[in-house]
Amino acid sequence: MAITTFSNMLGKVMTSVTREECKSGYNIGNEQMVFVAEDGSKFIFVHDQDCCESVDIEDICGDLSDLVGVPLLVAEEVDNIIDESMLDEGTWTFYRYETCKGVVTVRWLGLSNGYYSESVSYEEYLV
Repeated sequence: MAITTFSNMLGKVMTSVTREECKSGYNIGNEQMVFVAEDGSKFIFVHDQDCCESVDIEDICGDLSDLVGVPLLVAEEVDNIIDESMLDEGTWTFYRYETCKGVVTVRWLGLSNGYYSESVSYEEYLV
């Protein structure tokens, strides 16, 4: 198990946090989580989809509106390999975000035949 902290997000006040479909670029049609901060910075979590694999948001526990309007205190990823009887390889990835208003956990599930990546990419555009 690995834990990654997204330190550039910490302390930022988000104006919006959305789960949406990619509408441009390489990832058209894939799901993504988009965080937009008051200072114009943008943070995107998305998977670069390929053949013979899928990586999707399985569940969001908590209210995304709790992440808006107050500083982000926690932004971290925890991932691990899971046992999938139908496929050779599977990966779950949890993202935990916390503010003084609440905690939101986003669970992504990646499944493949073991040849393709099941990871979620993190892109940041700082101002």
